[in-house]
Amino acid sequence: MPDVTMPQLGETVADGTVTKWFKKVGDTVVRGETLFEVSTDKVDTEIPAQANGVLSAIFVAEGVTVDVGTILAVIGDGSPTKSAEPLAPATSSTKKVAPNDSNVIASNGDVKLSPVVRRLLDELGLSAEQVTGTGPNGRITRDDVTAAANLIATQPTGAVPLSPVVRKLLSSNGIDAARVVATGPNGRITRRDAELAIAANGEAASPLATDERVPFSKIRRLTAEHMVRSKATSAHTLMVREIDYERVEKVRRLVGPAFKEKEGFSLTYLPFIAVAAVEALQSFPHLNSSVGNDELIVHHQINLGIAVDLDNEGLLVPVVRDARGHDVRTMAATIRELATRARNKKLGVDDMANGTFTITNPGPFGTLLTGAVINQPQVAILSTDGVTRKPVVVNDADGNESIAIHSIGLLALTFDHRAVDGAYAARYLRLVAEIINSRDWNAEFQG
Repeated sequence: MPDVTMPQLGETVADGTVTKWFKKVGDTVVRGETLFEVSTDKVDTEIPAQANGVLSAIFVAEGVTVDVGTILAVIGDGSPTKSAEPLAPATSSTKKVAPNDSNVIASNGDVKLSPVVRRLLDELGLSAEQVTGTGPNGRITRDDVTAAANLIATQPTGAVPLSPVVRKLLSSNGIDAARVVATGPNGRITRRDAELAIAANGEAASPLATDERVPFSKIRRLTAEHMVRSKATSAHTLMVREIDYERVEKVRRLVGPAFKEKEGFSLTYLPFIAVAAVEALQSFPHLNSSVGNDELIVHHQINLGIAVDLDNEGLLVPVVRDARGHDVRTMAATIRELATRARNKKLGVDDMANGTFTITNPGPFGTLLTGAVINQPQVAILSTDGVTRKPVVVNDADGNESIAIHSIGLLALTFDHRAVDGAYAARYLRLVAEIINSRDWNAEFQG
């Protein structure tokens, strides 16, 4: 009987949350139809069944977070299965999880905290030793953590209830607990509350009457964490070049209406830039790489990531697989299709994986210059900022100068200075500019 496991939805993804099951135990399953939905720090995606059969057992309930590779369910032939006891420790490196529990049992039977429980302990300023586990083999569940926090908060201590972690934070920073706004259960001060008070330099952390607290959504929080990790990892360096898009603009005016009528969307600057960026990477492959253990890992396949905004909630970066050789029309259609599926939460398992270079495109909002954060473990990201009509100096065939109105914009390359030096990055930008400004783009739309 085939096991259904938590898939790897990106090279840096270690766990995922089962957000929805589309089948229940006993239902017939057809290979290729949607079986369940997973949420990770990279993507929310629907996962198809990998085999025909009957869903014999579900081990992980909706809302539970487990490690990649964990058995989630079993697809059988409809005969009775012995997998109805999912709480026993696994006998291999693969782990099974109770349907209504947010904990994972290690293969040796020792208690292992799940990511959900670990995050909740950290938020409430509790240690695992303060919580009594009621799960099988003494495992700590999410409800156990909440119950422990409530118990501590309601004890008649005569003072604001503080965990050891919170007490140490406040004491070492000279913060009076009475001046901290508590958001935890029953008026408990959480670690986050203490950190906010410390950030306010010891002043009262109470918000003004007109302030509003907007909790981070999961995708917003995880995007923020990814950005912070990237800044802490890479030696970010910004380099900018002015680009003359006049050749591109002429083609957009010439073929744009027919392109939109045929394809159903507008022909923007982005696919032209993407084609030029990918072509230039073939001459500067060290920008299509990642940093390993005291080495540079150069990727010979160019997988182009395109940052997609999710209605101001966060970012996803689907990947144009093997982008080398894509013409403008193909690039435009592929980017459009990936962006649409990203916003509709329809990206597949492989759509987010193995990107080697990323483009972010704030230009449609009229930005002047964007210093984007590198998408780890890559070493560079290219930002396409706004394009405007400006007077420029142009030369005729005889070298005579005159003033003309062209479409001008900036391309900003953020690169990891561990991987390459400034001269290398500058030459790459120069080649991108030359391709954009000299290519006969109209030829790509003939025939």
